Amino acid sequence: MTGAASTAGPALQGGPHAAAPVRHHGAPLAEAAGAVILVHGRGATSEGILNLAEELGRKDLAYLAPQAAGTTWYPQSFLAPRAANEPGLSSGLALLERMIDDLGQAGVEPERVALVGFSQGACLVLESVARHPRRYGAVAGLTGGLIGPPGEVLEPGGNLAGTPVFLGSGDPDPHVPWGRVEETARLLRGAGAEVELERYPGRPHTVSRNEVERVGELLRRMAPVDRAPVPS
Repeated sequence: MTGAASTAGPALQGGPHAAAPVRHHGAPLAEAAGAVILVHGRGATSEGILNLAEELGRKDLAYLAPQAAGTTWYPQSFLAPRAANEPGLSSGLALLERMIDDLGQAGVEPERVALVGFSQGACLVLESVARHPRRYGAVAGLTGGLIGPPGEVLEPGGNLAGTPVFLGSGDPDPHVPWGRVEETARLLRGAGAEVELERYPGRPHTVSRNEVERVGELLRRMAPVDRAPVPS
């Protein structure tokens, strides 16, 4: 991977991810057609998930990847009681919301922001979207679902206003039951998202080439490659 630079994220009010570094790859925000927030999985790194930027090949987009403290956003399974995953869970969610707010202040509104996560990162992305429903440019949960034990999954309390969402997962997966992915799709559709759901029978816990292509399609919808330049 080339062109990535590490910068310190803004301090949040406490929590393990309060001073999370954020790596930036691709176009400068002032020139970008849109922004993509990439959220890594448990035990992984921001640099690792930024490899997706290379695979997607969209040099006109800005890619931002935060780094979890200790490479883990929260300690337990995403199916554990929420209290068991604090303070990491709330701290990670606050970080994503702060990043979206900062992008808005830089002139990149949520309608031009895509959130993409894998595994634990996918769960964090989907939980963030459910807690802060609005129109996003795109959302992709690659092997993940809404956080919480059975019967206590958060139902979005607002309107996602047609946000394109892609959910893909192997089945069976050692960490993410397919039933939770389906439940997540149902709840997000109920909140107004346009959800595409893809099951990959027997696929290991990884990101497939097809999923990369599906994310690329979402980004083309958010920021068409042949869009006309904005007059100065």
